[in-house]
Amino acid sequence: MVAPSARREIPLEAIREAAGTVYDLAVRTPLIPLDPPGGATQAGQPRVYVKLETLQPIGAFKIRGAYNAVRRLSSQARARGVWTVSAGNAAQGVALAARRVGAACAVMMIETAPETKRRAIELLGGTIVAVPYDEAWRTVEQHASARMRGAMVHPFDDDHVIAGNGTIALEILEDLPDVTSVIAAVGGGGLVAGIAAVLRALRPDVKIFGAEPETAAPLAVSIASGQPSVFPHWQASFVDGAGGKSVLPSMWPLISPPRIDGSIVVTLEQVRAAMRVVAERTHVIVEGAAACAVAAALTGRAGPGPVVAVLSGGNIDLALFAALVSSPVRSAI
Repeated sequence: MVAPSARREIPLEAIREAAGTVYDLAVRTPLIPLDPPGGATQAGQPRVYVKLETLQPIGAFKIRGAYNAVRRLSSQARARGVWTVSAGNAAQGVALAARRVGAACAVMMIETAPETKRRAIELLGGTIVAVPYDEAWRTVEQHASARMRGAMVHPFDDDHVIAGNGTIALEILEDLPDVTSVIAAVGGGGLVAGIAAVLRALRPDVKIFGAEPETAAPLAVSIASGQPSVFPHWQASFVDGAGGKSVLPSMWPLISPPRIDGSIVVTLEQVRAAMRVVAERTHVIVEGAAACAVAAALTGRAGPGPVVAVLSGGNIDLALFAALVSSPVRSAI
């Protein structure tokens, strides 16, 4: 894996090179309008498009970066096996990529991760090591764990992973040349970093925003303070794929202004409302992190559009999804 650097850059050439291989496992996902049928939008509402990464083989964008990283491992590294730490989506990506190259895979997984993600990892052949959230986050920060063996594929803090993620932005620019803003949920920052690398190189006029839940918004705190920071009152929520406890110093060069234009913080009620909006208008099931990006777009803070919200994943327990979208939604959007 490529070590982080204080002057870190993800070259456009690396992302284009990734685009030549990630489709061995990933698919080129569609970009569709979120507007109601007929294209009518309410007065003052932005024009929003959604990027359906929910249609990836693992139901999330993570397969792009995971495969781009795993495929580069030497035969010796593959023989020792690979591992990652994840709430679920990165784990599925690494497990599928490892199976493709014939490597064993182990996953350090947060104890409270959704059952649907646990089952998916096991079906892909991954061995799960369940740990508390704090231990998982320490492993993310330290890039190491005494529990695990083999080559670590970091869920976001790896240049090859980020380059694979950046292929999403190449597709967006091809499909919607007049895009004005792109929004992606922020967990560790690997998705928004990859998108920003492409947009700053090819379309610096397009704005890029992170989206974070109010219960876990370290990027917003970091931008306000001008340095990578810890979110002081972190809380777990159903938005399990976004909102870490802190911004890693190694990621800060890739996701701080002017690389991105800001982080839009939304309430859990706005996220829940966005899950319902996406289901009603597109008939797509999304998890909390994906809905976080849509909620941010619907605030209008990214401009009138066209705004693209990346639906980063759809791996959520159906019972939880039903509970979140079926109860009345208070005026949140």
